[in-house]
Amino acid sequence: MTIKVHHTLLLTGAAGGLGTALRERLKANCDVLRLSGRGNLGTPREGEEIVVADLADAEALSHAVKGCDAIVHMGGMSTEGAFGPILQGNILGVYNLYEAARIHGVKRVIFASSNHVTGFYRQNEVITPDHPARPDGLYGVSKAFGEDLSRMYYDRYGVETACLRIGSSFAKPTDRRMLASWLSYDDLHRMITACLTTPVLGHTIIYGVSDNAASWWDNSSARHVGYVPKDSADGFREAVYASTPEPDLSDPVVQFQGGGTLMAGIAMTSHLKAGK
Repeated sequence: MTIKVHHTLLLTGAAGGLGTALRERLKANCDVLRLSGRGNLGTPREGEEIVVADLADAEALSHAVKGCDAIVHMGGMSTEGAFGPILQGNILGVYNLYEAARIHGVKRVIFASSNHVTGFYRQNEVITPDHPARPDGLYGVSKAFGEDLSRMYYDRYGVETACLRIGSSFAKPTDRRMLASWLSYDDLHRMITACLTTPVLGHTIIYGVSDNAASWWDNSSARHVGYVPKDSADGFREAVYASTPEPDLSDPVVQFQGGGTLMAGIAMTSHLKAGK
């Protein structure tokens, strides 16, 4: 049973992949779910409000935030790409969001960070949120910035934040990497619910992952939040192995936790393949 502790909840990025998955689920967490994004969100359904806002537009975003009790921030660029869009959506956009939260007195934010903040750790390592950031691309750098900015807004203004370093959140795992990184949509909702309802959140970093037998991330430092995953990639293991080739252990995509992001955009790993 989900306890409603907020009247109005803002979901940014509501037209995106995870925003779409959360749209119905988050209605259990509030009386009014306010949806924000640049894309077409359709006609508001029962218990919904829709506000069109570009994250880079401070005035429009402030309007979206005003009157909310908490924010689930899923908006912005969600993949590696050119720096310009990442700058607008993930750096300027997250600054505008926290400024709006400060101005309007919103005291709790659930920030969709990413495992790509630590993507240059190896897949044979298990790390905690206390390990230093090792971003695997410009997208990971932007999420590390968001984590640091949210820390400052907590220390300086008391805005509590859960930084969710989301792994691979899809309907099911589709490759061998996801056997360790998969996060089901229902577990994503469970994690957000835990972060919205825990009495004291502070500034907390949590890896967004289901109860997979293989894992690179230790979430024990975030037990105060009370997130208990119920789904697992393990039931998909046989099908994944049958449908995917043997990994090339000399490939950086296989060696590092960031996976394919390491080879996206500007080639940043050629020196690793060359053995330099």
